Parts: sequence; C-alpha cells; structure tokens
Amino acid sequence: MIVDSTRVDPAAVDPAAVDPTPVVLLHGLARTQLSMAGMARFLRQHGFTTWMRTYPSRRLPVVQLAEIVAEWIRADHGDQPVHVVTHSLGGILVRHMAERVPLSRVVMLAPPNTGSALAGALRDFGPFSLLYGPAGQDVATAQRRPVPSAPTAVIAGTRATSFGNPISWLSGGLQVFGADRPNDGTVAVDETHLPGMTDFAEVDTSHTWIMNDPRVRAMTLRFLREERLIA
Repeated sequence: MIVDSTRVDPAAVDPAAVDPTPVVLLHGLARTQLSMAGMARFLRQHGFTTWMRTYPSRRLPVVQLAEIVAEWIRADHGDQPVHVVTHSLGGILVRHMAERVPLSRVVMLAPPNTGSALAGALRDFGPFSLLYGPAGQDVATAQRRPVPSAPTAVIAGTRATSFGNPISWLSGGLQVFGADRPNDGTVAVDETHLPGMTDFAEVDTSHTWIMNDPRVRAMTLRFLREERLIA
C-alpha cells in the first residue's frame, strides 16, 4: 500500500497561512487514495500538511477498517490532533475512529450517515456483495454509530444523474430515491445528516467526484480554518 504524507512547500505558501494541524483524507468505498489527491493538493497549496493511505475498503467490515486506519494515523502522528476530510464511506470510518484518534475538525463529503437506501436495495444482489464486500453491507442499514465530538461539517451533493457517476443511472432506473428525494446519485441528502453537526451545505454536484468541485474545496478549506462552510 502506498502512503502519501506530504508536507507544505514553504516556497509556495504564504508563511502566515501555514496550519500546523495535519489533514487526514479518507477515500470512499471501492476507491483509493488517488481519488482524494486533488483535494490534498489544494489543501497543501493553502498551507496544510496532508496524509492519505489506501485502506482495503472492499475486504473488511467498517469497524475493522476504522481500527486499521486509526492505527496507521496514530503510528504517524501519535497524539497530535488531526483534521479529517472524508468522502462517502470515509465519513463512517471517522465516526468509529473518534475515540482512537484526537480529532480537531472534520469535513464529511456525501457520507451515508443514516444508512444507504441504494446499498439496501442492492445488498442481496450477488455482484454488489462481491464488489463492495462487508462494508457495503454495513452501510445498507442505519446503525447506531459514534458521533465525533470535534466540530463536524457535512457537504451533500444534489446532482442525481451524472455521466461521471455510472451508478447514478442504476439508482435512477430502480427509482431508489423516488421522484422527490434529493440525492447525488448514490446517497440521498437526508442520509448525509449527522446529529449535532456544526454546519451543513448542499452543492449541485455528483457523488463520485464531489471532492473535486471547486465550491466543495473552498468550503472545506474555510471550515478547516474558520469552523464554518460559508462566509
């Protein structure tokens, strides 16, 4: 597995903008750290140190994945508080990591916090189980999960159909979300809600590449710096 732990280039950033708190980026189900590379590069350009590592999202249940990732983070950062930016399943992992890793601020992008209707609709379909593994089964239903005590923002997408998100055509064809339930093609907006969340925003973008949307990146940066998504 490749680890990306990249420090800020001092020549590229105003020294006054450098933030000493590292940012951990957690990718989603059946993805790799490369899906978060653009967000990581953006944050480094604005003064943050970033840390990423591909975890075996298709092979293990959520709780075990969270334990593994927490061990990696502790090995590299010890007791130092970290910011965390997550995509989809990564948001569920950080909820289970909250008691293992000292968290500073958290930004969740399109997390299935209350379960996933799409995963629920497909959980008994053989290819789904093979492709998405135990974690895919875990998010199929709402479960009681820890809630981070750290300030946490959630950003949800609202573009239900997108060429960049092939599964959105499947969810639309199956009418998983019905006609009037806003969603990003994979996760419904209401499924992203987290009890006690500090801030929340909706953006017209799809699930798969929400982390690359310029508005999402700007809001993520603002929350990490100011604990709010919008000025």
